[in-house]
Amino acid sequence: MPTPSTPRRNLKDCFAALPDPRSGPAQQHELLDILLIAVCALLCGADSFTEIAEFGRCQVDWLRTWLQLPNGIPSHDTFNRVFGLIDPTQFMDCFICWTQGLRTAVAGEVVAVDGKTLRGSRTHDRGPVHLVNVWATQNRLVLGQLKVADHSNEITALPPLLRALELAGCVVTVDAIGCQKQVAQEIHEADADYVLALKGNQATLHGEVKTFLDDAHTRGFAGVAHQTLARVEKEHGRHETRRYWITETIDWCADRAQWEGWRSVGMVESVRDVRGQMTTERRYYLSSLPADAARFAAAVRGHWEIENCVHWVLDVQLGEDRCAVRQQHAAQNLSALRVLCLNLLRQDRQRKCGIRTKQKAASWDHTYLQSLLGF
Repeated sequence: MPTPSTPRRNLKDCFAALPDPRSGPAQQHELLDILLIAVCALLCGADSFTEIAEFGRCQVDWLRTWLQLPNGIPSHDTFNRVFGLIDPTQFMDCFICWTQGLRTAVAGEVVAVDGKTLRGSRTHDRGPVHLVNVWATQNRLVLGQLKVADHSNEITALPPLLRALELAGCVVTVDAIGCQKQVAQEIHEADADYVLALKGNQATLHGEVKTFLDDAHTRGFAGVAHQTLARVEKEHGRHETRRYWITETIDWCADRAQWEGWRSVGMVESVRDVRGQMTTERRYYLSSLPADAARFAAAVRGHWEIENCVHWVLDVQLGEDRCAVRQQHAAQNLSALRVLCLNLLRQDRQRKCGIRTKQKAASWDHTYLQSLLGF
């Protein structure tokens, strides 16, 4: 199992360990060449196999300086076919091995877990591919990704994905669908803490926690040991005040022993003023953290980074939402490669600009592109 202290490994070395699913004449092009051309193309803004192949043809002279290319640049059909054949589990093993080498140990780092749908992967007889991503907020890295099994939901994907990662010392946040006893147990056994959102999927527990915290709030938390914190944000015509309360008083819950490591409950109240329109929302959480309002607030706010820093960027800036790749495992593997490229772009400190600008810079400057690759 890789650890946060694992030395950084070369991308070539990690991909070299990936088994080639082809045999015989089908191996006209080296698997490593196919993968690295695709990485370079995605770093430069390509968002389909047709564009990946075109990038290869346009950059063939430069690519020949460091790739084998025994039979030139593969066609877009070859890219599609190979990515469809690659075992996604083996591919993600290589991804995790490489990513752990980039990661540094951060005590108490918030690690957010959330699902995402590849909308363009739907076919006439199969629904779209649904993935679960894991985002390390302080390292600015996607640590791993796993496909949700067909006719299932995120609950089944979370335990194996959590077991594949090094989470000791982290605070793992999961939205309401992942608020399950097994998920809490997996996180606790990984020597990590958790903050789990409570909603209707745990209707009884949600109702009990809501009643207890709402009543305590009405009484000003009189007689209930707790910590509280307030944050105010003003941007784009919106004024929002968020208040956090967390308490370790959970002896009223008869089922508390069934949740491994459960130590506290928390509530967040968001009051928004958007151009004179006021709204108030309360959310409730189960946690293994002590009654530390600052840590609780950091975990709750950190969780939303996965939407803004990962899923939105993948859809809008890297074109994932409009990608119509569907063949076999191709959509899942191409998504993993997109996430890998996002990690490379996020880790770059040379240019103080956005993801799309970095992609354009990589397409214009081979030296910068090679620095992103780490070669």
